[in-house]
Amino acid sequence: MQETLQGGWSLDLIWWITVVELPALAGLFWLSWAHRRDVEIALDDARHESETGLRWLRDNLAAYKLEVAKSYASISYLKEVERRLTSHLIRIEDKLDSHHPGSGGGQ
Repeated sequence: MQETLQGGWSLDLIWWITVVELPALAGLFWLSWAHRRDVEIALDDARHESETGLRWLRDNLAAYKLEVAKSYASISYLKEVERRLTSHLIRIEDKLDSHHPGSGGGQ
């Protein structure tokens, strides 16, 4: 039952293309389209999560910087404390220098 059509196409070849090849190609097209859609959705989700995480990280870093600025002493305050400690140490040193041995003490 091989009838030949114009141009050398046989009915078996047309039947094979119609019944097997076209549905297979349609299935492959549908699979690739569905996979591409799934990948785009996954990329959008990943992009959203990374932007959210980056925003959270920036907010926490800003809060940490603010906490550091509030809780740590400023340089001018540290210089004032250093000046007061130095003056107290100088006074103690002067008292120790003016103290005469033999006028009391523990030994």
